[in-house]
Order: sequence, then C-alpha cells, then structure tokens
Amino acid sequence: MWQDAKWTRRVCNQESLEMASNRKDVLRIAVREFEPFERSIAEMWEAYCKQTGCQMQLDAVAMDLHDLHEATIGSGGLHDGDWDIAHVTTDFIAEAHATDSLLNLRSRLNLKPPHDFPAGWSESMLGFQDFGDSIVGVPFHDGPECLIYRKDLFADPTNQQAYKSQKGKDLTLPETWDDFHEIARFFTRPEENLYGTVVAGFPDGHNTVFDFALHVWTRGGELVDSNGRVVVDSPAAHGAMRYYRKLLQDSSAIHPECRTYDSVKSGLAFARGEVAMMVNWFGFASMSEVVAESVVKGKVDLAPIPHAPGCDSASLNCYWIYAIGSGSPHAEIAYDFICYMINPENDKRLTLNGGTGCRISTWHDKDVNREVPYYYRLEALHEHARTLPRLANWAQLAEAIDELVLRTMDSDTPIEEITSDAQKRIDSMV
Repeated sequence: MWQDAKWTRRVCNQESLEMASNRKDVLRIAVREFEPFERSIAEMWEAYCKQTGCQMQLDAVAMDLHDLHEATIGSGGLHDGDWDIAHVTTDFIAEAHATDSLLNLRSRLNLKPPHDFPAGWSESMLGFQDFGDSIVGVPFHDGPECLIYRKDLFADPTNQQAYKSQKGKDLTLPETWDDFHEIARFFTRPEENLYGTVVAGFPDGHNTVFDFALHVWTRGGELVDSNGRVVVDSPAAHGAMRYYRKLLQDSSAIHPECRTYDSVKSGLAFARGEVAMMVNWFGFASMSEVVAESVVKGKVDLAPIPHAPGCDSASLNCYWIYAIGSGSPHAEIAYDFICYMINPENDKRLTLNGGTGCRISTWHDKDVNREVPYYYRLEALHEHARTLPRLANWAQLAEAIDELVLRTMDSDTPIEEITSDAQKRIDSMV
C-alpha cells in the first residue's frame, strides 16, 4: 500500500502548481520530509476517506526544513491559502502566529475537541502553540533529545577488556563531555564502518542551534538573560564551542558525513549500525527499532546527555504540530482530518511507522513498548526537558547561531571573536 501512496505523492509533487491553482477538490498538506511522516499521512488519508466518504484528492508535498519554512511561512503560503495543513515546528510557531499564518483553533477545540483533549497529552506538548486568546495547532510528533547508544557495544566483553587495557578504567556510559569524546574515539573503526558518534552538522539553522543550546545548558549557562536578551557570548558559550570545535575537527571520533547530515540522516546512520552513540532526538532511537533498514533493533538504549564537571545534564523539547493555514479554503475538512490523525489509533500508527507519537496513552501502550522497550520513558524525559525561547524572529536569530557554530567548526578563529561577532548581529535584530 505504501508503494502506491508514495507513487501518488511523487505525482502530486510534479503537478503541485497545477493542483494548487485548482483547489476545489484538493486538500494540500506541507509535510516535513521524513518517510515515516509521509507513509503515515498516506495511510491515514486512505483510511479517513473510506470512513467518511470524502472524495477530495490529497496533495501531500514533502520538503526539507528550509523549503518547508519558506513555502508555508516565509512566502505566506499558509496565510494566502496555498496550503490547508502544515507541519510546523515549535521553532517557527511564534513567527507563524505573528504573521497571521495560522488559523485559531480555540473555538473548534472547545466545540469539537479531538479525543481526550487536552488531558490525553502532557502539558509540555500544549504550551508552545497556546497564545492565550488563540491556539494555533495540535501536537503530532515529539521526542526530547537524549543520549542514544548501542548497548551491545558497551556490554561486549571484548570492548570492555580493550577499553580497560587502553584507558585503565571500565567502559561505562559517558557522564561528562570529555568522557563522551574519549569513548567516541575508542569506538571509531573506519575499517568496520563504525564511528564513535555522529553530529548533525548540516547548516539548516536547526540542528547546530540545538547543539549550541545543549552544550551551553550542560555547562551551566543560559540562552536568555533576565531581560529577555538572547545571549551567545558568555563563558558557558566559550567552553561549549571550544569543545564542539575539538570534537567536530577530530576525524578519529566522528562519522565522516557529519557536515552533510541533518538529524534525520544522522538517525538513519545510527540505524544502519554505523554509529556507537549520539545525542539526538528520542524518535531516532524508536525509529531504529521499527524501520526495515535498521540493523540495531533490540540493541539500543537511552541515557542522560553528558555535561561538564559539576554541572547538570539537560534535554531539549522541540516538537511539531499540525496547523491549519489561516487562508485555507477547506478549513473544516482540514480540522476534521487533523482530529482523525491524532486520535489514539493513529498516534500509535505514527509511532509504529517510525515517528514519535505524542499521546500519553501511546507512551505507555503495551504494543509500542514491546517494539520499543524504553518508550514509556518519554513521560519522564518531558518532565525535565527545556525549550528554546518563543520569539517571532527566532528564524533570524537561529541563522546567527548557526553561522556561529559553522565558523567554529570550520575555522581556527578565536572562539571569543566568533561569539562576539554573533552577539553583535543578534543585538542588532532586536
């Protein structure tokens, strides 16, 4: 069934301009490019049409992050009616709200709420899209960042003995960032196509920004000061970027494709058995248990993200919502389909397809935890995960942080000079 659905999606992409100009019988969805998302939407639309008798066509167009942002918010696609539904990340919710791109769903959620709304979701999944007078979306995909590792490699007696012989200490999960780097070097074995870690270094204003935040937080720093100013030039930021440069410039510790991989490609490399451990989204751990190409099913586990000595670990909660364009000509059908997609059955379907469902019921579902033995731990992860600031100009700010990290990775320019330049750029945006 997925092969047919995928073929249909390709045709829709090729004919998207024609379909967009004739919107009477076409529901258009802007989708974050990720096979489990695409497959799940195709399956759910087919089931929805059978159940409701809906005769509309679906034009689900998958895009990478930059193209998705531009098509939906940057060029006004959601506001102008080019799209009925879109995947919107929490990074861009404030911008979408400020530009009046998203339909206010509050009255619909009050009159015709999705099953068990809002009690069926953690509060950590409901706040970012709630602006008081308006709610602009509902959660569909999530998973805070954590340390994801190959438990079989760590437990292997040969590895244990070799590490003890080389380092004079036991091979245990890394608690500090220095431990992480040391263990990454130990596991890097190019002749076996195995690398200690993978970092999503692709410059999309997304992955590198998250890494920056995590490295600052795990060194006791903050991204925002008491006056609401975004701060990137601080002692914690200096320490974070010195470490990041050392790691990213060490070919004996990292996957050779780090600079071209985003979080999705990094997760797929882990699933292919090319990576011993990584800091990435929870969803890529669960994906490695369910996707066909995974060779590490049953060999994966989670742990807290490393930290600097004397500091605490941290996690980041960034999630995706289904949102309806303020200019959608099919708002009622769009809302009905969204409610259908996030019902308990389909939230579970998304999860077993390789996404990360958002319902508490999914997190504790017996079938899900049989496939992904650590899925129930999502609830605890959410209790301590932090969020990025909700700012309408976050996309611009993220570009500045992205450039900061890229300069750090790809040059020997003093870190303090790089962070100072980035701070001046950020301050000029206020």
